[in-house]
Amino acid sequence: MVQIELKKSENLQNWMVIELQGELKSRYETGLAYNLIGDLHFTRKAFPVLIVGHHVIYGKKVDLEKPIAVLKKSSEQCDGIKPLLVHAIIKTKLVFSSRPKPIILHVSQKV
Repeated sequence: MVQIELKKSENLQNWMVIELQGELKSRYETGLAYNLIGDLHFTRKAFPVLIVGHHVIYGKKVDLEKPIAVLKKSSEQCDGIKPLLVHAIIKTKLVFSSRPKPIILHVSQKV
């Protein structure tokens, strides 16, 4: 049996997971890492709204059955063992299961 030592990080954070249906493709060869995907907003009734380009997606907030720990390798060593730091806890996810709808701001009246 392998034992792993866990330590709580000094500034433990609460994160959320964003779940999308389908796929996101980047225009750039670098992929999606470190690039802005869109804007995340919440309505007055706390429903999430994701704006990606010229599209809007409405979602809902769901609590996870079991929380997920985000672990990070520690730089310290105790007795030759590097403990893992619990960097963040994920307790909720934002689910966007509907299809994106186009944002139409102004429709021309020309006939």
